[in-house]
Amino acid sequence: MDFNVKRLAADAGTFLSRAVQFTEEKFGQAEKTELDAHLENLLVRAENTKQWTERIMKQTEVLLQPNPNVRLEEFVYEKLEKKAPTRMNNHELLGQTLIESGGEFGPGTAYGNALIKCGETQKQIGGAERELIQSSAINFLTPFRNFLEGDFKTILKERKLLQVKRLDLDAAKTRLKKARMADARAAAEQELRMTQSEFDRQAEITRLLLEGVSSTHAHHLRCLNDFVEAQTTYYAQCYQYMVDLQKQLGSFPSSFSNNNQSSVSGGASISVPTIPVSASLPSVSAGSSTASGGFNELRSSNGSRKARVLYDYDAASSSELSLLADEVITVSSVPGMDSDWLMGERGSQKGKVPITYLELLN
Repeated sequence: MDFNVKRLAADAGTFLSRAVQFTEEKFGQAEKTELDAHLENLLVRAENTKQWTERIMKQTEVLLQPNPNVRLEEFVYEKLEKKAPTRMNNHELLGQTLIESGGEFGPGTAYGNALIKCGETQKQIGGAERELIQSSAINFLTPFRNFLEGDFKTILKERKLLQVKRLDLDAAKTRLKKARMADARAAAEQELRMTQSEFDRQAEITRLLLEGVSSTHAHHLRCLNDFVEAQTTYYAQCYQYMVDLQKQLGSFPSSFSNNNQSSVSGGASISVPTIPVSASLPSVSAGSSTASGGFNELRSSNGSRKARVLYDYDAASSSELSLLADEVITVSSVPGMDSDWLMGERGSQKGKVPITYLELLN
């Protein structure tokens, strides 16, 4: 019991010391140990990454689900760890209405048949939209959310601990300045050495975590590529569905077509291209797999290759190499290095570079 009381008293004293130090710093009555410029820059970059990740997530969710009530409902079900009820999206609802109206007017009539075909196409588009939302949630939104709820929370925790260690260090410095007796001064010097060591250790831990934000950016870039590929697939499917529908409507009786022509009489004829999607849209997945294969071959061969830089990159630490878009560098694989990175060389300069910023040259 005595031990617990003493422990409680010691903790209370430490907390009071930190509070006094913090208050005196605010009023300019005590010195404050400043973090080095590199660590400050890393802290600013991590905070910017957090803020922009939140904004990107929010706007992507609005794009994928414009109805705020549905978004709120999905959020509640997610927090309750329950599956949200399945409901038809707007395209599927329109498709269902068109099909029902077509059945009312009669599938044997031109108008009724056209309504049914349009309804079926709208349902196909609704299915493609559902696949886009599912793919985007898994490959794009979930990694972003994992960063905010995992890695960044760890960074916040260590950053707060660093602030505590800094307050302890500055409080020890203040006590050393006020110490007059030899015994008190010796005790204050020992406390200062201990708090300085703990502060340096915590600063190093925080720095390593903050430098990991570079890997987060590289991972998010891959997620962005996945999101663009999902959108490309979705719009290609929609285009193909509408082209097929246009062909089906064009086969209806001429009296149906004449109504269209009379509405634009006197003007130039309008034609919609019916080029197959496979011929007009490049395969994103094929390009991605080819690039990945080149990097895998480079790692297995332990050789070196020339690579073109796709985007500017600012090194986050002394172990990385800053890059300029369109420059050509030499890259090689180093055993034990993270699969998202390669060793880059430019003349006498050498450092780690993210593979998502590179294109291997033949």
